[in-house]
Amino acid sequence: MTEFDLMQQLPRREVLKGAAVSLASLGSALAMEGVLAAAKPAPAAKPAAPAAKGPTLPCGVIGLGLQGRELVGILGRHPMTECVALCDTYEPYVKRTATDAPKAATYSDYRQLLASPAVKAVFVATPSHQHKQIVLDAIQAGKHVYCEAPLAVSMEEAKAIALAGKASKQAFAVGVQYRANPEHQHARKFMSALSHLAEVRGQWHKKTSWRRAAPNPQRAEQLNWRLNRATSSGLMGEIGMHQVDIASWFLNARPLSVTGFGGIMNSDWANDGRDVPDTVQCIVEYPKNLRLNYDATLVNSFGGSYEAFYGAYAALLTQDLRAWMMKEVDSPLLGWEVYAGKVKMAETSPDIGIVLIANATKILNAGGEPGKTALDTTKTPLYWAVEEFATAVKENRQPVNGAAVGYEATVVGNKCNEATLSNSKIVFEKTMFDL
Repeated sequence: MTEFDLMQQLPRREVLKGAAVSLASLGSALAMEGVLAAAKPAPAAKPAAPAAKGPTLPCGVIGLGLQGRELVGILGRHPMTECVALCDTYEPYVKRTATDAPKAATYSDYRQLLASPAVKAVFVATPSHQHKQIVLDAIQAGKHVYCEAPLAVSMEEAKAIALAGKASKQAFAVGVQYRANPEHQHARKFMSALSHLAEVRGQWHKKTSWRRAAPNPQRAEQLNWRLNRATSSGLMGEIGMHQVDIASWFLNARPLSVTGFGGIMNSDWANDGRDVPDTVQCIVEYPKNLRLNYDATLVNSFGGSYEAFYGAYAALLTQDLRAWMMKEVDSPLLGWEVYAGKVKMAETSPDIGIVLIANATKILNAGGEPGKTALDTTKTPLYWAVEEFATAVKENRQPVNGAAVGYEATVVGNKCNEATLSNSKIVFEKTMFDL
């Protein structure tokens, strides 16, 4: 598949279409649980009465910018959580978000929120450089804590947070949200089917200046923290870290080195006060001479974001809530894929993607037809991260995206950022990841 073909994928709602076959004819061919079988299901049973809502986890959200407000919305609609407290130092944000959680108490000082016995768990969604003291105080207050990623801009602060999270008796999660996403968990099972990996690619393209309008210069400085190296870890630390973490997770390996390049490529932004690159490229080296070629830009949206793994038998493509596998003509027949839903990846390409959908068996059992059942796009990776956190609290365990995972992702993201700022190569020493 060419780079152009990758970009020309069908609209999201089209990828589920596939030929229908009898469920009974699948037999034992569906050896891999959860693979999307484009099967005609039995007639749907009458819907059962909705189950009574069990005890919910009372949560507070500190930091009510775009990410914080999204969290408040998810907490309000997830059956395992409820938002009981909101906090931000900027009053208009508090008032705006309160419309999404009208019963929540509101605070301008996060310490007052932490003092509330009604709050059992805290989501820290402030800018990255403000995480440390809030997280440490929340852990000290005995709260379950979810800290957005990256943990911090400086490695010293990130390590302090991670050590406190690791030692906490309560649940501690970091916002490397794809670790909790069922689609990525499912797609990762197919890595062994690719055979002899040759390379990995990834990108994040979104045309946006990262600059936000503000009523005064002081507020402008606060809102545009991502444009300042002192308060931001740049495109690689704030965005790219998530996709590099997916690569490390899927490959089950830590990176050995990163060579980075970056610059302000939109000349209109060159003199607007920013010193963070708007475009970056990284070559991340892994064991066995394997490399991830990654790029991110704020200048152009073409192609969106994806991660792709290329092997001798197949390629695997992941994209938010979707995943596909494209087999080579000489790859061995696994059996189940004959029945799976398929989609042509682009009008100009001969590549056919085998649709991989987590929990497809549940769709069939519920009487849904894969070719006509729309994916619930309200259940974003962030939604699943909230669910994993709430489940970990309920089960008295640590989340899959805990302190060690979040710290490693932060280290890699920050070092990738350093490489792009200096246009140089940085070697990852094992001691960098020690906790």
